[in-house]
Amino acid sequence: MRNEIRDDTICALSTPPGIGAIAVIRLSGPRSLSVCSEIFRSPSGKTDLARAGSHTIHFGTISDGDQPVDDVLISIFRAPHSYTGEDVVEISCHGSVYVQQRILEILVSKKIRLAKPGEFTMRAFLNGKLDLSQAEAVADLIASRSEASHSLAIRQMRGGFSEKIRELRQKLLDLVSLIELELDFSEEDVEFVDRSELLRLLKEIESEVRLLIRSFSLGNAMKYGIPVAITGKPNAGKSTLLNAILNEERAIVSEIPGTTRDTIEDTIVIGGYSFRFIDTAGLREAENEIESVGIERTWQKIRDAEIILYVFDVREDSFAGVMESLKEFREIMEKESKHLVLIGNKTDKLKTLPKGFSEFVEFDTVFVSAKRRENIHLIAENLLQKVSRRETPGEVIISNTRHYEALRNTLESINEVYSGLEKNLSPDLLSPDIRKALYHLGEITGEITNDDILGNIFGRFCIGK
Repeated sequence: MRNEIRDDTICALSTPPGIGAIAVIRLSGPRSLSVCSEIFRSPSGKTDLARAGSHTIHFGTISDGDQPVDDVLISIFRAPHSYTGEDVVEISCHGSVYVQQRILEILVSKKIRLAKPGEFTMRAFLNGKLDLSQAEAVADLIASRSEASHSLAIRQMRGGFSEKIRELRQKLLDLVSLIELELDFSEEDVEFVDRSELLRLLKEIESEVRLLIRSFSLGNAMKYGIPVAITGKPNAGKSTLLNAILNEERAIVSEIPGTTRDTIEDTIVIGGYSFRFIDTAGLREAENEIESVGIERTWQKIRDAEIILYVFDVREDSFAGVMESLKEFREIMEKESKHLVLIGNKTDKLKTLPKGFSEFVEFDTVFVSAKRRENIHLIAENLLQKVSRRETPGEVIISNTRHYEALRNTLESINEVYSGLEKNLSPDLLSPDIRKALYHLGEITGEITNDDILGNIFGRFCIGK
């Protein structure tokens, strides 16, 4: 694979397929400039793209022999100062599907190969322009749909996470160097570092790895949307609340209890964060098998959610009754990252708030009329407060499952070393576990990799990137 990347030249449409004002066709490889020079002619006839300087743009016509195809702009980026680290040419043509296809056909006829998904970014990785975690952030940036997911991808693409991994690897390298140096001089009974100092250094590394692992729940939620489960008893107004939050008639609303038999999901962006709202079946004793399945799915969504909106009917439910219902949530709410918000619904039916509800001091409580869409903005404000409290500006947050698994494996190896140090094991028994931790950290940035891993990662990219 690596020989092929060094020797051949690839091309692809980098803008979305279909009709548009313009389209961009990208080439990368050693023959990019010479081939484009063959098919391009400037108005003066004097521009030679093969000799043109880097980071220049040239207007002219692309032709198939004597037949003009389109007037284009050619952007030139010479190696190594390009996205891929190779000679790169970008052809900006008109957005006609026919024009796009004709230019690609001309390039292929000149022995330029059509690129595979993610191949431009893979070349950037192999040529040292990006490490593997930064390359994955490129795909996340393209897929970002909210300010939060965009910010997360930008931070990772600019190397914040990579720098943290390099710091951890260096600390582990320092540790293994001391241990192996001691091993080299074991016959002379030389101790280069106090065991308590090794324990302190290892504990510091372990703490940093744990912080990164804990950040995954937030990062994953920011990337894919923060899951918010809307739950409560039947006919509390859960579906009406979902429709009010989304500002559309997404769920069927009925006065008949148990109308929602399955979960309904939809996503909106609030204050730059993507929230994935899940309307669930009412919590009660199931009356039939279908309802039983729906209620089981409800509990699964509640367990998976970061935020739970428990909706109750302020006309029908007493303070004591709501508190009794919440007992079922106690175990679920023990997880540090989870939040429960009580939503007192149907306030439009009341003249005054029932007694007792002012005593809700343990949980956040918002009183709304979902039917009239009153105070819905208070729910949005509450959700934003919970998310913003969890995110620290500049903090390294991981959102990639592959990185999460590599860090978990790293932590497992570090714990083995830590246990060995406490048991006063000899250096030759400690060193292999430290090297395992180094290996797993290297998997994140691509210092340790193989073609299968690369194929799996870059195969998920769009063609042209």
